[in-house]
Amino acid sequence: MNEDWSKQEPPAYVKRHAEDTVAKLASMFGAVLVAGPRQVGKTTMLNRLLLGENRVTLDDPILRVAAEEASGTFFKDNPPPIFIDEIQKVPALFEQIKLYLDKDKKKGQFFLCGSQQFRMMKGVSESLAGRLGLVTLLGFSLRERQGISFSKPFIPTEEYFAERKNSLVPMDYARVWEIIHRGCMPELVQNPDYDWRLFYSGYVNSYIERDVREISEIGDTLKFTRFMVAAAACVGQLLNIASLAKDVGISQPTAERWLSILVASNIVYLLQPYSNNITKRAVKTPKLYFLDTGLAAYLTRWTTADVLKNGAMAGAFFENFVIAEIIKSYYNCGVTDLPLYFYRDKDKNEIDLIIEDSGILYPLEIKKHADPRKNDVAAFEKISSIPGMKRGNGGVICLYDSLTSLTEKDKVIPVMYL
Repeated sequence: MNEDWSKQEPPAYVKRHAEDTVAKLASMFGAVLVAGPRQVGKTTMLNRLLLGENRVTLDDPILRVAAEEASGTFFKDNPPPIFIDEIQKVPALFEQIKLYLDKDKKKGQFFLCGSQQFRMMKGVSESLAGRLGLVTLLGFSLRERQGISFSKPFIPTEEYFAERKNSLVPMDYARVWEIIHRGCMPELVQNPDYDWRLFYSGYVNSYIERDVREISEIGDTLKFTRFMVAAAACVGQLLNIASLAKDVGISQPTAERWLSILVASNIVYLLQPYSNNITKRAVKTPKLYFLDTGLAAYLTRWTTADVLKNGAMAGAFFENFVIAEIIKSYYNCGVTDLPLYFYRDKDKNEIDLIIEDSGILYPLEIKKHADPRKNDVAAFEKISSIPGMKRGNGGVICLYDSLTSLTEKDKVIPVMYL
């Protein structure tokens, strides 16, 4: 190997849409926590935002011991405002942060991040409720990787489309599948020469060894990996925890616990069904999605974009990609309680995604083809029968190349409008 890696130029920084949200929360709260899975750029973003501020990483064993053994004096040696990376490694600091903020009412004093949200959120809920703003950061969104500054949450209204069209970047069919297959991890996006398989192999090993084992006593890491593979094979489907347990050879309670780890780690997202006291015929089971389609493709062994787009799971992966992009558009704005649902009733009427906003339900179908028809939105009328709710504009998100009316209320929505 003749190439001198030491002379490689670092990739240009990609501005994250969550930056503005972090700044806004810092003006409102004493502490800001940036949570999210491993390697999505949490530390990079905060380092960029907090130039000149004091910073420590609790990956440093010397600092970690100091924080554990003398948490009461830690902030005398490391005074705020301060950025603390891997905060979950020393939970005792949460209580010290609370005491500091109760005494000093200044805003924007503590910036925290780490990948083990399971343990972090326990510390937050016990010590910092009402004192902390939360941002969940995922991998690059489609808008971020295209350099688009538009950062409003996706919603299929005329106002959204009118504003969004000012910053469109056309995308061809092949490019969409390359993005779905390669995933959204910053290192892979910014380094196109990086080997996709080697990256995700290392990612899975690091996630299990560094995060999962510290969160929960999992002795059989091979079975946990198989559980991740089984979950990835179910993207876009109703969750069947009994089937997952059987496929891996574990008990159902163990499968439930392992799934909760994947959810808390922001590896998996469970989209809840829309239901209220009136919609008694609606199913009660969530649908399972991965928040990075590249990881799901690696786990299910779709080795190239061409193989994936022509394979049996192509529709499920396209749906997963769209759902993940919409989730990012809300997370990046600081929305943690997502207004996203799906609808399916016992007569098998289904709507892939419903966005709820101010008492209005916006229905969406997600199709990998480029020729949507009126029958794709036939189930939307089910919303009109829900008492107390108003049916808003909807549409079919697909690979068509222009925004076009399908019915009076519904549009054909190209992926580039996400």
